[in-house]
Amino acid sequence: MEKRYFTIGMAGHIDHGKTSLTKALTNVDTDRLKEEKERQISIELGFAPLYEDEDIQISVIDVPGHERFIRQMIAGVAGIDLVVLVVAADEGVMPQTREHLEILKFLGVKNGLIAITKIDRVDEEFIELVKDDILEELTGSVFEDAPFVLVDSLSKKGIEELKDLIIKTLKEQEMRDAKGAFRLPIDQVFTVKGQGTVVRGTVYEGTVEEGQTLKIMPEGLEVKARQIQVHHKQAQKAYAGQRTAINLSGVSKEDLERGNVLVSSEHFIVTKTVDVAVRVVEDLDHMVKQRMPIKLHIGTTEVMGRIVFFDRNELKEENGEILCQLRLEEEILTKRGDRFILRRPSPQETIGGGWVIDPRGNKYRFGNQTIEELEKKKVGSPKERITAAIFEAKSISVSELIKHTALDEETLNEFLEDDIFVLYNGKEYTLKMLINSIEEDIYDRLQAFHQTHSMKPGLNKAELLQSMQKRFPKSLLDFVVENGIANGVFNRKEQFVSLSSFVPHVSKSWQKRAENMLADLDKDGLKVRYYKDYFSDSGIPEHLEADLRHFLEEQELVVHLDEQFAYHGEVFNHAVEKLRSGTGEEFEVGNAKDILDLSRKYMIPFLERLDSKGLTKRVDNKRVWQEQKPQS
Repeated sequence: MEKRYFTIGMAGHIDHGKTSLTKALTNVDTDRLKEEKERQISIELGFAPLYEDEDIQISVIDVPGHERFIRQMIAGVAGIDLVVLVVAADEGVMPQTREHLEILKFLGVKNGLIAITKIDRVDEEFIELVKDDILEELTGSVFEDAPFVLVDSLSKKGIEELKDLIIKTLKEQEMRDAKGAFRLPIDQVFTVKGQGTVVRGTVYEGTVEEGQTLKIMPEGLEVKARQIQVHHKQAQKAYAGQRTAINLSGVSKEDLERGNVLVSSEHFIVTKTVDVAVRVVEDLDHMVKQRMPIKLHIGTTEVMGRIVFFDRNELKEENGEILCQLRLEEEILTKRGDRFILRRPSPQETIGGGWVIDPRGNKYRFGNQTIEELEKKKVGSPKERITAAIFEAKSISVSELIKHTALDEETLNEFLEDDIFVLYNGKEYTLKMLINSIEEDIYDRLQAFHQTHSMKPGLNKAELLQSMQKRFPKSLLDFVVENGIANGVFNRKEQFVSLSSFVPHVSKSWQKRAENMLADLDKDGLKVRYYKDYFSDSGIPEHLEADLRHFLEEQELVVHLDEQFAYHGEVFNHAVEKLRSGTGEEFEVGNAKDILDLSRKYMIPFLERLDSKGLTKRVDNKRVWQEQKPQS
């Protein structure tokens, strides 16, 4: 199974025990700043590793709960996969708990658990009242059906139960997209003595490798990932969903700030005018008016701007999804589908949130025509709808596409002629970019396998594709492999797939010992010792023995007689020629023993090997030479 990476967030009112709960779960105190220690509140985002095994890695963000630090809270929640809503048993749901719930809804967080903390401070009857209070408040939210866990961070009561529930929930959840272009919204910038500038954030999508050239946006500064760390441990690569720190060369700390975005592609759009779909909070304290100043929080970016309506001049209450535009004072990097929060600068309050319809907004006239155009954009063009449907299904028939896109067959077929769409197996469509992405993934897997198992002819196809079958149909994976073979990217020998450029070989670290072993085998001629002894005498470890045996046999450098004995390939061939030239069309065991001067313990397995290789055929007590030498 492919390893998956998740980041969870602790959210809730100030002093409800988020940091203490994080410490109880991870044994890490996430309050690092002196001011945080003195005031006993979290100001900056705190991070800690929660759990890791061969399948999954989970990190925790402790999100500040104090109203003054709401922007850090938004920056933290924007990159998480699951939220633990923390509610203190002795206080219940508080104003900032409600605001956090609104923010989570607008940011599209769909997975949540509830931790009722400080349970040792109240009796069981009071806890039941708190539960009822929470359930009432959570109706209609992402937490409506979320499980409760009762915990106390000091006594560690309920901590293991909560941790197990988090792990179980995330093991059933899909990881965010690791295949797109790398994007990391920066939430911390600092310097490390002797290392230089370091940025930290949660990888939104894609992967990043040590040594990779990247860009700081929106400025477009080119940098290099000199070193990558995940939870203070050096890593060659960081994946979507991971918290990571990246040491950058080519830039100073003064050039960067929270809100910059580190990317690997120039395809991301930098903009100041964004078409959006917005929902407002249920109980607005103040009217939202046309062209009113707003503060936009998107990723870790915080920027001032104005909200522009095209079908109204003011907004006071929840009215479904409103299509409008944000005109910003500074450029931001974003793309369609990104989630955001809107806040009023003064008096400070959360107005609402939504998602980006089009990062390349233009100036439009006030009126229904503009709203109709924005509605079309929101739904997407026919090509965008087809692309989105295929991307979600990975592989889909025309009949299913008609259902998913609401396009007629004639229109659909017209757009499917575009070369970004690929018809395979005569009935299903996929995307060229998905084929390329799968091929790259298979290439990387094979390259890694060859480096570790240089003597094997390749990776068993079923094993190669097994972990990918959760994300892609087997028919599509088979097509990509066959397509790669046809294009000279991959080779296949029986059930084994390899890179076309790969040639099985003994790795440099063991090459000399293998050569010494072969030399010893050659020197002993036909009267060899047990085959296993040659490995141990040459210092070749047991875990390499099976691979090396198979490799030497495949390369015809060694011929196995049976489980105990083997001959050097040249010695075996020479013995065959000697026996052939010393006999007629047929011979008996006694003739062979005289010619080769071999005892029975070697003679019988040698003759049986001649039979199995098709060089001879046993007829009664004799062996008859075969005219042709079939492949062994």
